[in-house]
Amino acid sequence: MNATLRVGVELFNAGEFFEQHEVLEELWRDERDPVRRELYQGILQVGVGFYHLQRGNYHGAVSLLERGLARLEKVPKDAEGIDVAALYLAARAARDRIIELGPHRLDRFDRGRIPRINWLRSPA
Repeated sequence: MNATLRVGVELFNAGEFFEQHEVLEELWRDERDPVRRELYQGILQVGVGFYHLQRGNYHGAVSLLERGLARLEKVPKDAEGIDVAALYLAARAARDRIIELGPHRLDRFDRGRIPRINWLRSPA
């Protein structure tokens, strides 16, 4: 298990989306495997979407969530021991709710709907 990925996931799960971006961007840029690149960038973009949500940026939230979801759709649902399927479904549901609320009611978004990344197998 890549220690940098573990740190990025921990930051994502803590709601530290700007920081997870910094960690995962470094990992993504150095990665040569196309599946891992898509996974890392997908998680990074979903996290940045939630960062935009925290800052009240409707367009940024929707745009980045959609880009991240498109990447996560391309990877195996258990890539790198992550429950990608659950992350995808929860992030898609959150994106749909954000769209439903629209730009003027983002404050009504239930932050409990922001997904956590779960491991299918324990990170070593």
